Parts: sequence; structure tokens; C-alpha cells
Amino acid sequence: MKKEIIINAADNETRIAITEEGRLAELFVETANKEKMVGDIYLGKVAKVMPGIKAAFIDLGLKQDGFLHFSDIGNRLEEYSAMIGDDDDEDEEEKLAEPATVTAGAESETHHHQNPRNNESGGRDRRSNQKPPPPRREINLTKGQDIIVQIIKEPVGKKGVRVTSEVSLAGRFLVLLPFDGKVGISKKITSFKEKRRLRKICQSILPEGFGAIIRTVAEGQEDESFKKDLEDLIAKWREIEATVKTEKSPTLLYKDLATTSGVIRDLFSNDISRVVIDSRKLHKEISAYIKYNSPEMLDKIELHKDRKPIFDTFGIEKEIETTLSRKVWLKSGGYIIIEPTEAMMVIDVNSGRYAAKREQELNSLRTDLEAAREITRQLRLRDIGGIIVIDFIDLDDEKNKRKVFEELKKEFRKDRAKVTVLPMTEFGLVQITRQRIRQSILHSFTEACPSCGGSGVVQSRTTTLNQLERWLSRFKGEAKEFKLVLRVNPSIASMLREGHISRLTKMMFSFRLHLKLEIDPTIPPGDFHFVSVKQGKDITDQYK
Repeated sequence: MKKEIIINAADNETRIAITEEGRLAELFVETANKEKMVGDIYLGKVAKVMPGIKAAFIDLGLKQDGFLHFSDIGNRLEEYSAMIGDDDDEDEEEKLAEPATVTAGAESETHHHQNPRNNESGGRDRRSNQKPPPPRREINLTKGQDIIVQIIKEPVGKKGVRVTSEVSLAGRFLVLLPFDGKVGISKKITSFKEKRRLRKICQSILPEGFGAIIRTVAEGQEDESFKKDLEDLIAKWREIEATVKTEKSPTLLYKDLATTSGVIRDLFSNDISRVVIDSRKLHKEISAYIKYNSPEMLDKIELHKDRKPIFDTFGIEKEIETTLSRKVWLKSGGYIIIEPTEAMMVIDVNSGRYAAKREQELNSLRTDLEAAREITRQLRLRDIGGIIVIDFIDLDDEKNKRKVFEELKKEFRKDRAKVTVLPMTEFGLVQITRQRIRQSILHSFTEACPSCGGSGVVQSRTTTLNQLERWLSRFKGEAKEFKLVLRVNPSIASMLREGHISRLTKMMFSFRLHLKLEIDPTIPPGDFHFVSVKQGKDITDQYK
């Protein structure tokens, strides 16, 4: 499969597109006010311990506290705590506070979210499948306690970041695991001989007390590449150790690479045919990084010199438009509808064409298979996570249902996020859970509509006018004023002025009031404001 990385850098925004066979597969967007946070390491302070939900909230100095589930507290918490210097200024009351002791067992150890070690080797999930459940252990957290944590999930909506106490540092070929002592290897490296060679090299150069995970891109690399990468990671860890002893919580200890550099570090492997960049500065920076870490891949870095915008040249701009549309057309003439709800994402598959009855099953299967391929692409492209329910076109044959299920599983193997797919139900529904690390890409391009508040619908003009008349009725029954200013949206104003005798005139005669109409485009279509001429203020809420 031909894969390319296309990078478009502007003053306030950088967009990174990953294409597969010329089609957009993944899109990353970084703006000045929305920097990547996953991978950042903080010295935080326990703000609240909630044993009832097996979690704690950690003050990181951000707008919202970080969420630390007890399943994300590793066995090395004591070692990390020993790194933190004593705080002489800590309140005595906090020192004497009773620690919250919670027993954490196997039932909580299975709920893990992505961090660098899970990305490459399956991390704890892989080990939990091979070994019996860990023994139940006690977790002691005290309000006001300092704790070292790493962000594993971006903030979503009103929820803060999710963090883990198991810290790791990602490099080009290795992921460094302080205090771990184990060596893991990416599951994508299939050669047993290569795995043994890489493990032997890594074990020979790792300092005592450190573990590591060997990344997929390390396949075929020599000893020197490992050593350089490891030396850089160890140096970063020593800086963190020094910083944590001098800084007070909450504070940022380590900032991971920005989105662009992170994509090059994590995704630029041998299966990428080329990287094309339209910024000379960024091209120079990425070339220097690759020259230092993987000089053999330097010739794959290209500078886009054409005057035509880079995303137009590669046909990416048009494909981005589909990420903003709820309807996505299929080549067969069918289409899928992608509809977000509060609890899940719902996707509906439609044939879009009439099919003869004797060919209905075959046509339905073809459409469902094409839809399965497009849906997996759209989920990756839009970065949709959580619970996803797909309503496929009904199939009668169980073999055909199985084919759609297998097609989904095959396409999801390209996805770096952890995905669970359940077989199709008798109603033609497929349930999926997909790992959510950051907000959907839609949040980078859109914001809630000021008129509908993000619901997609607004109150009808007739309903608004009826509410307006009921307001006047209440006002007339309680107040003794006769002059009001009515401020409304232009669409409501046009409706009030319609007719030989306008509705506005009829209301003035009916309620024996003088209404001065003012148009305000900033007022939503389903709203209105009344201002008292006598009092000189807005009195709308008084009579609602």
C-alpha cells in the first residue's frame, strides 16, 4: 500500500494528512491555541479522592483537574513519589490528613487507555491476556499529595485530561520506561529472529532500573541508532528528575513533541513512500531530525515548490470537506449518514437505489461491504471514539452478515487506535468501541451554531411569534406601560411586517401598545427582547 505524509504549514495552523493509495486516511490539525497535550508529564497535586468511582482528580494547573482512574495507577508509584523533594511549606493539616485507601483488583486493571507503551506492544493489555489477574492491592492517595502523572487523553468537552502515574518517554526507536526493568517489542514486528536480535541489543544498552519498548520503526536498525535514541531519552529523564526536586506542584515537567514532530517520530516508517512539506523552515527542521535519527530515509523528505496549494495538488482539500458532512456518498450510489448523539455515534447505511427483488440480497451485500470500508476510513479520518452503532442494510443470509463483520475487522487492522467490533445482530446492527485519545477532528474545524446551539434545528418562526404574543399578554396584565421597543432577528421582523395589515399592527391594536420594531441580527431566530421606554432597560425576563 502506497502511504504518504503531506504537511501544510500556515502561520496559525499546521495540517498533517496521511494518505493511503492517494486517499485521505488520517488528518491532524494543530493550531496556536490547541496544542497537543498527550505525552506531557506534570508534577500535580491530588485535589480530590473519590473511592466511590475509583478515581482521583489531580490539580495540574490547567482549567480542569486531570482525571486519574485507579486502574491507571501503576505499581511504581512509590518509586515516583521518592523522586519528589520534601515540601517544607506544606500545610500541617494536609500532612495529617487521612489517606484514602482503596482496594484495586483485577476488575479495574482491564480498563486502560492509550499511552506510548500501549501503542507499540499492547502494553498492559497484552500482558493481562497472557497472565492471571494481578493480586488485589491497596492504593493510598491523600488530598494535597504531590504526584507525577502523564497525560494519556486530551480534554473532551467539559471533561479534563485523563492521566496515568505510569510515565514513559517516547523516542524514535524506543519508548523508555523508568523503574520498569522490562523489555517489550512491537507486535507489528513479526520475525522471531529480528525480535530476538532487537531485544538482545536493547538489554545490553539499557541502564539498570529502566525498561523499554522497541518500536516498529526499529526493525532493521543497528546498535548505534539505539544508543543515540536511548542517550537522548535518558538525558530527558535526568532533566525531569532534576526539575521535580526544585519545582512546586502543579508544574509542567516535560513537554512532548508538537503534533508535526510527533507524527514524524511515530508514523514515519519504511512503509511511508515520501513526506512532502510546503514550508522551507519545517522542511529544514524535519530533515535535520531524520538525518540525526534515520539518515537512510532522508531522501523521502520533499519540499513542495509548486505555487498551487499543497492540499489542492494532492486532492486533500476536497476530501476534508467530507469530514464536515453528515452524508458521505459511496461509489455504488449508496450513502452513509454519520450522526453524533450525546452518548454515542450512530451511522446509517442506505442503498440509495432501487434493486430488483431477486438481486436485493446481493446488492445489499455489495453496498454494506463498500460502506464497511468507507466507515472505517471515516472513523479514522474524523478521529471518532467511544461507542459507535452502525445500522447496515438488512441481510437475510448469515454468511453475508459474517462477510460484513470480517470486512470491518480487516479494515480496522489499519487503525492505530484500539477497536472492538461485535458481530452483526439480527437487526443488522454492528456495535463498535473505538479508543478516544483526542477530540474529533470536527472540533478543529467547527464550533456550535450560535442560533441552534449545536442541535441542528431552531424554533419555528410561528412558535416564536406565539411566544411573543403570550409575553405581551402577561405584560399587559401586570404592567401599566404603553411604549416598548421590540428587538428581533431579521427573519422574525419580516414575518411581523407581512400582509396588508401587518401582524405587528394587529398586536398593537390588540394589546393597545405602541411597539417600535428594531432588527438585531445577533438575536437567534427563536428569541426576542423587549425594552421598556419608560425604564430604559430590557424587561424580557420579567414576563417570560
